[in-house]
Amino acid sequence: RSLCGNRELPEERRVRANDREYNEKFQYASNCIMTSKYNIITFLPVNLFEQFQEVANTYFLFLLILQLIPQISSLSWFTTIVPLALVLSITAVKDATDDYFRHKSDNQVNNRQSQVLIRGSLQNEKWMNVRVGDIIKLENNQFVAADLLLLSSTEPHGLCYIETAELDGETNMKVRQSVSVTSELGDPNNLASFDGEVVCEPPNNKLDRFSGTLYWREKKYSLTNQNMLLRGCVLRNTEACYGLVIFAGPDTKLMQNSGRTKFKRTSIDRLMNTLVLWIFGFLVCMGMILAVGNAGWEKEVGSLFQSYLAWDTPVNNFLFSAFLSFWSYVIILNTVVPISLYVSVEVIRLGHRYFINWDQQMFCSQCNTAAEARTTTLNEELGQVEYIFSDKTGTLTQNIMTFNKCSINGQSYGKDTHNTCRLDFSPFNPLADPDFCFYDDKLLESVKVGDSCTHEFFRLLSLCHTVMSEEKSEGELVYKAQSPDEGALVTAARNFGFVFRSRTPGTITTTEMGRTVTYSLLAILDFNNIRKRMSVIVRNPEGRIRLYCKGADTVLLERLHPCNQEVMSITSDHLNEYAADGLRTLALAYRDLSEDEWEAWSESHRFADKATDCREDRLAAAYEEIEQNMMLLGATAIEDKLQEGVPETIAVLSLANIKIWVLTGDKQETAVNIGYSCKMLTDDMTEVFIISGHTVQSVRQELRRARERMIDGRGGGVGKQLHGSPLPPPLPLSNLMDNISGEFALVINGHSLAHALEADMEAEFVSTACACKAVICCRVTPLQKAQVVELIKKHKKAVTLAIGDGANDISMIKSAHIGVGISGQEGIQAVLASDYSFSQFRFLQRLLLVHGRWSYLRMCRFLCYFFYKNFAFTMVHFWFGFFCGFSAQTVYDQYFITLFNIVYTSLPVLAMGIFDQDVPDHRSLEYPKLYEPGQLNLLFNKREFFICIAQGIYTSVVLFFVPYAVLSNATQSNGVPLADYQTFAVTTATALVIVVSVQIVLDTGFWTVFNHVFVWGSLGSYFIIMFALHSQTLFRIFPNQFHFVGSAQSTLLQPVVWLTIALATAICIVPVLAFRFLKLDLKPQLSDTVRYTQLVRQKRRKPPEGRLGARGGSRRSGYAFAHQEGFGELITSGKNMRLSSLALASFASRHSSSWIDTLRRKKHTHTPPSTSGECSPETNQIK
Repeated sequence: RSLCGNRELPEERRVRANDREYNEKFQYASNCIMTSKYNIITFLPVNLFEQFQEVANTYFLFLLILQLIPQISSLSWFTTIVPLALVLSITAVKDATDDYFRHKSDNQVNNRQSQVLIRGSLQNEKWMNVRVGDIIKLENNQFVAADLLLLSSTEPHGLCYIETAELDGETNMKVRQSVSVTSELGDPNNLASFDGEVVCEPPNNKLDRFSGTLYWREKKYSLTNQNMLLRGCVLRNTEACYGLVIFAGPDTKLMQNSGRTKFKRTSIDRLMNTLVLWIFGFLVCMGMILAVGNAGWEKEVGSLFQSYLAWDTPVNNFLFSAFLSFWSYVIILNTVVPISLYVSVEVIRLGHRYFINWDQQMFCSQCNTAAEARTTTLNEELGQVEYIFSDKTGTLTQNIMTFNKCSINGQSYGKDTHNTCRLDFSPFNPLADPDFCFYDDKLLESVKVGDSCTHEFFRLLSLCHTVMSEEKSEGELVYKAQSPDEGALVTAARNFGFVFRSRTPGTITTTEMGRTVTYSLLAILDFNNIRKRMSVIVRNPEGRIRLYCKGADTVLLERLHPCNQEVMSITSDHLNEYAADGLRTLALAYRDLSEDEWEAWSESHRFADKATDCREDRLAAAYEEIEQNMMLLGATAIEDKLQEGVPETIAVLSLANIKIWVLTGDKQETAVNIGYSCKMLTDDMTEVFIISGHTVQSVRQELRRARERMIDGRGGGVGKQLHGSPLPPPLPLSNLMDNISGEFALVINGHSLAHALEADMEAEFVSTACACKAVICCRVTPLQKAQVVELIKKHKKAVTLAIGDGANDISMIKSAHIGVGISGQEGIQAVLASDYSFSQFRFLQRLLLVHGRWSYLRMCRFLCYFFYKNFAFTMVHFWFGFFCGFSAQTVYDQYFITLFNIVYTSLPVLAMGIFDQDVPDHRSLEYPKLYEPGQLNLLFNKREFFICIAQGIYTSVVLFFVPYAVLSNATQSNGVPLADYQTFAVTTATALVIVVSVQIVLDTGFWTVFNHVFVWGSLGSYFIIMFALHSQTLFRIFPNQFHFVGSAQSTLLQPVVWLTIALATAICIVPVLAFRFLKLDLKPQLSDTVRYTQLVRQKRRKPPEGRLGARGGSRRSGYAFAHQEGFGELITSGKNMRLSSLALASFASRHSSSWIDTLRRKKHTHTPPSTSGECSPETNQIK
């Protein structure tokens, strides 16, 4: 191995063409792919092993084993095995179905046919049989079978064209070229004798990079990504080509990139796991209490019966009896940890996923794209988002570029579209694009009169690019650009008379002012995120060599010749003007090269290109050497318009107290202007702080100065540069932002952000940034985007969402709690890495405020009710233990215990969890502050859990002691006592089913047909099944299983039993109703107020009798919640039935917003480092 700087180069791969025996020594992977997990033999053991990795499943398996021990089991084994088998079966069927489709997909791919050169002739082989070192023939429109080194092509110069949609989502054609020495080996006979050896990098997932060397005939040739055809690409516009297999199957870059995404869990999942552990601890405590009771009872009372009621074998003392009793009660009380909980949660999440996928209001008709939930595990967390991190280009903007303005030799061109006529290029240029728009005729006149600078400006745009041209008919050109920016610039040059026509590996052909010109393409110095520029070196027909360069002004202006000072100053002013208008800018320059300069540089470039170690570093140094002392031509300004609805969406999300951070690679001025355009930044803000320090000390100084201004309320306007201010004394972070008044924004540059993300400064940065209403990070790298997200996750107990559309957003999307991909102009790589996807940023408000809020609400209500009903059901056994000598006898019969969670109560709670709503979708959008309870996790937390448990325990007390007290002394009409075990069991079970059914009726806020069918159907099924289980028919068939014939019928015929059930139901439900009415009256939630408002509006729509022209309900928007006045005077004056919308919203603010703000302040007080008072929503208003 060799060293490059401090990096150790990885191991290499050696591949010899047409030599399977040699290549098999290295045991390279075959081309067979297998994404499936199971086969027929391994499915059952492997799937069961995976399922029993879940603690809950293992717990219930343990219970099942306990129930098989007769000495401790008072329940039949089927009470546990039936629900466990059901859960395991449902999960297994789901896993098997998923794996079946994986097998189907694998078989389809592996059995594709490919032409492989074997012993001098082409033979059809399945893809799975292709091996490393084979030579494959590809024909037009065929998929590439493996990662190939392109050897030759039917196109001139060894070129071929590919489409990489499956790799990066881009449908534009890309060009690949074979090494010149192999480009002539087009005949299978020649290729059969080819024995070259490739030494290259090992398998990796870098799609845009390849480094290797071809050794053939005692010479070596450098290989790059331009020589490779990757698996998943499609050959286009090329009759045929041949390639050498370098990587096969799982080693291909496509498969290397299909690794598993990091598994994300919601906060509710984590809380639920904690609560289940607590419940298990509670179960152990109850078992110990009852075991101690058993020991005491057996010692004091049970010993008196030993003469005629001896202990069962092997019990020989009261302590051992207590030990067995403990395990018996663990079995009986196990339903406090319900096995059906996890399956029910997954079913509910699946339903929520389909609702998102089916939402027609999130369907984009222009691009025929629907919203897609690509995961089911994060739906409820969509209702808890506090921070959104957004890309700019293609996410907030359309990523459809138009050439808007330009600066040439110090002269600015381009007018606003208002009151100006669009130029007509057709008389001047028959090859012009009819869709191109420009509005300044001075630029066209400059071209017509032959201004040399203008001509050179557009000549540069027609030459310095990597665009591919396709001429469908004479003069009908179609450009295939890798980025919309390049396409816009080449199209602009085309319309102004400099038409790019075609290219070969060594030439570029243009039409300049009607004259065809062919340039020799000597070198392309390609663009990357570090260089931020690209150059071409061309030789014109007269033999003059010139370098043309375009790139970011920050890097290009540093490389100009000193004689450019005057024009550089003017152009810089123009660049600032363009950026202030929100335009994307590039600077253009050129340099003339002599033959000697070119030859010398060409030799150093050739040496760097063929280097086997540190190749990229050597190439970068060579590029840097030639891109110096350039002459400035001017600058371009491209407009990228905002997407539809972006300002409105950001405004609504801000009202929901969601903070939006924009992370972009654009320059500061452009990013700030877009911030104003989309209403992230407003003129009403107290101050917009700009952090632009280049050193650690200056960045720290600017951050502290910003915090000082926030605390003192001395905001001084917009765009204040903070460097150069005296360094204030450090303030304690714990109470830094307690009393902030006003709205602030923060703009930070990439070089400053690099310092702010350092360990010793990150807390100061987070404290300052989170106190601001909006944050814009510009000139940031993809890695910095991810680092910012991780920083907020580390320092804030808040749910984060990242949204982007390009490959540079993938790291950010994967780092956030929730990743959203925009299917836009930059391919689908972001979508493939995301959890949710759609085509327009404006759909984000519906995803969060409607689907996210509903999912959170439904899941919380489901969990509260689920834990309540299970405690109400199970705790009756606990109380009964004190009255049955702690003998582990059950209150209910074993069939009721088995069916309670599976049949009697499962469907109603599922219906509530899937369909429930508190307010309609349009109200959720109209009142964004309804979103805040999810951010504060108010609807299900440890406090709400204990309330549910307390209600369940209270219900169990009533359900046990009321029937016990009544039936103890009750008799039938014929004088026979009712105080028997089976009557008590039927009465208690019936009361339980009725009480939990009434409770879910009260908890359900939105009734559908499914809710009615499931609630009343489940209640009816209880009585049908109970009468069937106590029937003569089943007794005759299974006399040993069904002992109490007719017990249900005789019990439920007694009026006193129904009075007992009614009394127990009333005692359980009336306090709940009273509490809810008092809470609604004294401390209503925002949703309560919205529902009340809706009722008032409905009444106002009905005109009162005897009154003509009654005024309809006024239109209202969500900002009214920000006001603090109540409407007590209106209520006392008797005018409350004709309240204005504003007054109703004010009522919500008085009774709900204030206490939510109090909770929010408490939350932030306990979350280090402290956050800002900006969280208070009172100031968030849409003017």
